[in-house]
This record gives sequence, structure tokens and C-alpha cells, in this order.
Amino acid sequence: MSSPSNRIIVGVDVGGTFTDVFFLNEADGTCDVAKVPSTRGDQSIGIREGITSRIADLGQVGTIVHGTTVGTNALLERKGVRTGLITTRGFRDVLEMRRRDRPQTWGLWGHFDPIVPRDLRLEVDERVLADGTVAEELDPEQVREAARTLLERGAQALCIFFINGYANQQNEQKALEAAKQVWPNEHISVASEILPEIREFERGSTASLNAYLQPLVGSYLERLEAGLRDGGFGGEVLIVQSNGGVMSVATARALPVRTALSGPAAGVIAAGYIAESAGFPNVITCDMGGTSFDVSLVADGQSALAAQTSIDFGMIVRTPMIEITTIGAGGGSIASVDRGGLLQVGPESAGSDPGPVCYGLGNDRPTVTDANVVMGRINADRPIGGKLDRLDVEAAKQAIEKHIAKPLGLDVMAAAEAIVRVANARMAGAIRLVSIERGHDPKRFSAMPFGGGGSLHAGALIKEVGLASALVPRYPGVTSALGCVIADMRHDRVQTVNTRLDDLPVETVEAQILDIVGHSESMLGEAGVGFDRIDHIVEFDMLYVGQTHTVTVPVPLQIEAGRTQAGRTGLSRDLIKTSFEDAYKAAFGRLLDGIPMQVMNLRVAVVGRRPKFDLALLAPSAEGQVADAVLGQRNVWQDGDWRDTTIYDRMALPLGARVEGPALLEQADTTIFVDAGLAASVDRFGNLIMERQ
Repeated sequence: MSSPSNRIIVGVDVGGTFTDVFFLNEADGTCDVAKVPSTRGDQSIGIREGITSRIADLGQVGTIVHGTTVGTNALLERKGVRTGLITTRGFRDVLEMRRRDRPQTWGLWGHFDPIVPRDLRLEVDERVLADGTVAEELDPEQVREAARTLLERGAQALCIFFINGYANQQNEQKALEAAKQVWPNEHISVASEILPEIREFERGSTASLNAYLQPLVGSYLERLEAGLRDGGFGGEVLIVQSNGGVMSVATARALPVRTALSGPAAGVIAAGYIAESAGFPNVITCDMGGTSFDVSLVADGQSALAAQTSIDFGMIVRTPMIEITTIGAGGGSIASVDRGGLLQVGPESAGSDPGPVCYGLGNDRPTVTDANVVMGRINADRPIGGKLDRLDVEAAKQAIEKHIAKPLGLDVMAAAEAIVRVANARMAGAIRLVSIERGHDPKRFSAMPFGGGGSLHAGALIKEVGLASALVPRYPGVTSALGCVIADMRHDRVQTVNTRLDDLPVETVEAQILDIVGHSESMLGEAGVGFDRIDHIVEFDMLYVGQTHTVTVPVPLQIEAGRTQAGRTGLSRDLIKTSFEDAYKAAFGRLLDGIPMQVMNLRVAVVGRRPKFDLALLAPSAEGQVADAVLGQRNVWQDGDWRDTTIYDRMALPLGARVEGPALLEQADTTIFVDAGLAASVDRFGNLIMERQ
């Protein structure tokens, strides 16, 4: 792929097994994809290999948008840096006390260690009241002394977190200035800058995790940029956030906690865009990679955003995130028989190194991929990724026989099918969790399988859950990378108000909104990216006085990009009241007349809408016949027996083509299995619509 200009946009998603790359040439409207093994030691190496596999001269690339798992993996594996905490005297154990929850719901057992150990949590004298009054001024020397102590104890990053700092940042800012005089690097996180919101544990946890990731994510991004510059790249690098937007590298270095679940979020953005274009407003995205199976629900074209997410027990990140449910059921998930004689799949994964047994790189425990290879659903002679010439079917059989078949008293084929069925059951459970258990009828939704393995299991999920259909995108194996290309740039900010609506100082709040808008718009401008338009989203977290849980209340305001003069938005108490009543009635069916309303938090999002490309560019030609796409026949194991199955080149199927199951459709980035009883047809965007016959 080449171009005389540098109008090529590259989207990169790094998974546990593969690094996926999507190339869009804006100059001529063409696109290309690449898939290479991830490099666990340094993900930036795999990224450069993926890009240069299609473009030798990086000078032709204008923008690289990257969904990264560096921060997420560091949190899950607890491999961040040694972090110190300076807090208000008497509150050093907030991170340990949490919300007095416990790792195991039943029984008083389980153990939790905060990512900041107690000897690295130091206290200083200061106090701000809930109304913002400074009851006790901070002594900067205490902060300097605490910082010196933390450095002596090996801390590499620092978090400053004072009680009620959200109400008045004065003492935290003083502490920051004092700490800078002692601290040898830039890795200092201030809680009121990360999350100026009420609730001390969530604020402290988010700020601490941000500090915990700063050196790690910062050094990774530095290596990535340096490697790209050495290859001749002179454009912009953008990082996908967990809310589905993108941010500059500078913002990602300062706020690495916003990169948690970055890659899966990009996949949901792409899936929603593809589904909406194809006329499917209700989809359940199913991202199956090498390590995990990520599920998210898109209803009426809108992805669900959560105010906070639990990365692991006790590790709370309170920043807007696309709601994603993750289970350990990827292609590399290891199958085993537990002490009770039950077959288990995951959560442990073989990843990309050593990978499934069939890779021949040293693993001897069977995975979901090994089961699919043994059942003939994956072509051993055409492995995806380009690094292996052939997959070792016999080694996969031997591993399944040793670890699964013999312990369960099954033959090899029955054991392989059992592995796939258990994996399917776990995936179906995750889909029910985000649909049925939240009041959605799965019959109204279509599955949107992507990732390297999702399309192999889509047909089984249609039958298992009762979904309407499955929509398989043109490039399912690189959908998250495609999401990076089309994601908008977004900055979110929250500020606690904590005032009754009747007493709300409207002019002050309006000034806060416009101040946040102005700051966020300047950050968009610094990114060096063009936008079609800039949108402003203003919401309040509200409730009736006496309640605990809030309702998110969107408020329509008139805010012009680049013009932030106060008094121009149309904000009023009546508008807020009407908006709250609409939102509350939609959620609960009735209002609570006579009870005062409380405004807890203000939320402002500024979204720079990036140009979208026409998905019709991905569509195949209408010329040709289905027969021209046939690659041959192969025996495939299904429902306890071998079935003669037609193999197709998916990319050679013409527009409008229809294929009846059982059938296998192969392409460079994935394999699609159309189960018996299902049929698949190619729509005008090149998507594959799989439905019951």
C-alpha cells in the first residue's frame, strides 16, 4: 500500500495474542489490514512491525491512533511502579477500607492488598471542610519531609490526596508545589485534578492508580514515539480512551488511568458505527481475542457509559468508560479438568507466547483454538497472523487427549467439542448478563462478533441465547483497529456541586461549564487533528433529597465552539428541573412530588467529531458468482459427527451472495463458521448477515 501523500491514517489495537492494524488512505479511499503477533516484552515493537508490514516509509502516515492494553495489563497483573501517597492525617487507610466490601461474597475469607502499601501512605496536617472552607492550612515542609521519606523507601511515583479536596483545591495545590521541590520526576498525581468529585475512596483510588501507571505508560509511549520517529514518522499519535474517544500522547501521559480498557472500547465504537450504518441499531458486541471475551450492549445506536469501573477487586477507576463485561474465554484460554472432575475453560490464557499448543512454541496445555483446529474449523494450513507456516494438529490432539479426554473418559473429538461448548456457554452467560439481566430482550438484538475468534462462535451464540442474527463485519479480526481510525476525540470533566436545586447558583455553574469547555477545546486544538464539528455534552448527577443513588440528567444547552462567554448557554433552574423529571420518570416510571431535588455533580464532555469514511468502500464487487469463491471441501466436526463442509474465500464473495451452513468462510484475519441451520448473506457494506434458515 503506498501513497504520494501522508494522508494515511493507521489504527492499531494490541491484544494478548495479536496486534491488529487498519490502514485508511484518505487520498484515494482505499484501505488495508495487517495482523502480527503481539510482542509482550514491548508492545511498541509489534506495532512498528505491523505498520511496516504494509508501509515501508512511515513518512507516508499522517496519524496513528492506538488502543493500548499496557495500563490495563499493569493493573490486572499489579505490575505498576512503587507508588507513594501523601494524605490528610487520619485518612491513610481509605484505600484499604474501601467500601467495606470483601473479595468473596459468602464467608469471611479473602485478602486484599492496596496497590499503595501502608508504609508508603504518609499523613500531613491539613483539613478542608465539605463546604470548601479551609479549616487547617497546610505546612509545605511536612509535605517535603513526607516526599523525602517516600523516596528513601523506593517510591517512583507520588499521589497527593486530601479529604474534601474536591470542594477546595487550595491545600492540594500547595502540596503539589512543595512536592515538586523534592520529587525528582514528573510523576505526581493530584486527586482534585484527576477527579474533583465527592466520595473519598473512589477519588483516592482513581488518583492512586493514575500515579501507579504514570511511569510505566509514559515510558512505553516514549519508546513508541521514538521508534516511529526513527522510522520516518512525522505525524500525530493519538491514544484511545476508555470512554471511546481519543486523546493526545501528552494527555495520556498525564492521565494514564483513562487508558484502562482502551482497546475493547475502540471495538465497541467501531461495532456501533458499522451496525448503525447497516441498519442494526441494537447489537451486542462480542470481541473474542486470544485472552478474553469482551461483551458490550449498544441499544438504539448508543453505547452505554459507566461512571466507574472495577478493574479488579478493590481497584476502582472512576472515569467515564464504555460498559464492557470481560471473561477469560479467548482463543488462547486454557482448558482443564478441576479437582471435582469438571471441565473448565480459562481464565488462564496461553496468550501469544507460547500460544496454543498447535503453535508449537512450547505450550502443552490445550486451548479453545486447539479444539477448533482439531475439529477442522480452523484451517491448519492457513494460520492467521503470517508468522507460522502451519498449525500442528497432532500436537493439539495429544494435548486434548492427555489433559481433557482421558480424565473425563471421552475420545479426543468429544473432548474437543466439549471445550468449545463450555467456552460457548461462558460467552452466552456474558451476553445474558448485559442483556436479559438489564431488562433487554435478546430477540431484539444481533450479535456483532469480532476479534480473531468471535466469528467462529457466532452461530452457536445465536442458537444458545436466542439472538435475532449475527452481523459479521468485513474485517472482524481488526475491528478494534478500525475503531481507532473512526473514534472521535473526547475530553470528560466532572465537578461536584452538592447543592439543592432551589439554592443552585446558576451563573456560577454556567461559568464552570464554560471554563471546562474552554479548557477542553484548547486540549483538542493542541492535538493537531482536524474535526468536522465540536459537540458539547452537559449532564448533572441528581437525586431527591434523602436518596443515595443518582440519575444522570442530560441538559440541552447552547454552546458554540470557540465562544465561551457566560450567559450564552440557556442554563436555568427550570430547565434542570424539567430535564431531571424526564430522566427520573424514564428510569422509575413516576416522580416524588414534594421532595426537594439535589444536584450532586456536573459532568461536561467536549467531543471533536473526526471525519468518518464511507463503509461502502469496504464492500466487494457485485460482479462474480458464489461458486467462484469456493476453495474446496473439508470435514468439520459438528454435533458429534464429521460433516462435509464447503470452504469459501470470504473476500471473494460478491455483493448479495448467500451461503448456507454448514460452511466455513476464511479470510486473512479470521475464520467464520456458519453452523448447520443458518445462512449468511453479504450486505452492501460487505458485512455478513448470519440468520436462521
